[in-house]
Amino acid sequence: MSEADKFLYRDSGKVANPLDQADWATKKLVWIPSETLGFVAGSVKEEKGEECVVELADTGKKVTVNKDDIQKMNPPKFSKVEDMAELTCLNEASVLHNLKDRYYSGLIYTYSGLFCVVINPYKYLPIYSENIIEMYKGKKRHEMPPHIYAITDNAYRSMMQDREDQSILCTGESGAGKTENTKKVIQYLAHVASSFKSKKDQVSERTYLRCVKLSVQHLRFRPKRVLRDISNDCIVKQIK
Repeated sequence: MSEADKFLYRDSGKVANPLDQADWATKKLVWIPSETLGFVAGSVKEEKGEECVVELADTGKKVTVNKDDIQKMNPPKFSKVEDMAELTCLNEASVLHNLKDRYYSGLIYTYSGLFCVVINPYKYLPIYSENIIEMYKGKKRHEMPPHIYAITDNAYRSMMQDREDQSILCTGESGAGKTENTKKVIQYLAHVASSFKSKKDQVSERTYLRCVKLSVQHLRFRPKRVLRDISNDCIVKQIK
């Protein structure tokens, strides 16, 4: 496994551990609210009408919780799942746990249906090189691990094949990484479009470079703006 692969692929061997699966089924593991941690794992020991006695997984302490506050835990095979739409139990606790688990493993990109959730690592990751771009170029989304390149390639291919404008919306709070991911979108488009050889569909190099230059300037002076539209005649088009 290369250095970049560590930040792209989850450990599938650990996910498929049959012992973890059996342990999950036996203990009736669930999520319960925590004032300090948001949610913590526990095992249902007893049911009393509208309440349950839950033993906390970390401390062994037993607490009484209202059934309405309990959220089901997914089987271990869904640990660090790449697309949260696949979760059997789709609830707040499971979504947050999956994102946290992936983030602490260096996996900052996670799909949620049509969306790609990104958590800012606040450090350099070796997953934005030309070699990584080549890995994602022309691949279907399900063939590769989650990445902003996969989203961009899908938009680019749809634009070239369907001859229709495509949109990529980067949204989030301040410091979430919107500007950096927008730069990666432009980087990917610049690399892929420059290697596109079809004379019929090839974009004018002068027009293309001008558009990319304008986009970079736009990012430099207006970092909070969002890349919203990718058009045929001007690969990157900024819309206010």
